[in-house]
Amino acid sequence: MSNLLKNIIRFVLFILVQAFVLNKVPPLHQFVKPYLYFLFILWLPFNVSRSLLLLIAFVFGLMMDYFSGVPGLLAAPCVLIAYLRPFLISILLPQEAAEASYSEPSIRSMGWAPYSVYVIILTFVHHAFLVFIEWRMNFSGFVFFIGKTAGCTAVSLLLIFITELLFNRKTKFRTNAA
Repeated sequence: MSNLLKNIIRFVLFILVQAFVLNKVPPLHQFVKPYLYFLFILWLPFNVSRSLLLLIAFVFGLMMDYFSGVPGLLAAPCVLIAYLRPFLISILLPQEAAEASYSEPSIRSMGWAPYSVYVIILTFVHHAFLVFIEWRMNFSGFVFFIGKTAGCTAVSLLLIFITELLFNRKTKFRTNAA
């Protein structure tokens, strides 16, 4: 299956799972809401250009906004993590490492520790920015901001690592052969 087709299928599946499964889950607590949709952006191939990555994240976020009924709320954090993603990958991986050998970020291509740091940082940034936007709209207390950021991040990280373990992505090893 080509990378384009695989990512189109992921695009649709992440939107459907978030919109029709995770958004329908009754709230566990006022601070806890499961988010998994942004994992699509984290799983995009290494070789996607920065401008295309930002465009994909914006379109993906707008689609999530449409299905969630919150205009612009989810697109902004998606674009933010898409903007930060190349910087974080360049910090976590040497230039000659997995980026040159594998096609996309995964536990296999990056290793457990760098992949975990990559996912944890971008999940926290996504949720902190999302909750900050919600917090400014509702003028809730600072405890709400901290609690919801921590709760959503913890639940999302649990879902991400369960997804990684259940759906082992077979990453292709790139060679220099034509």
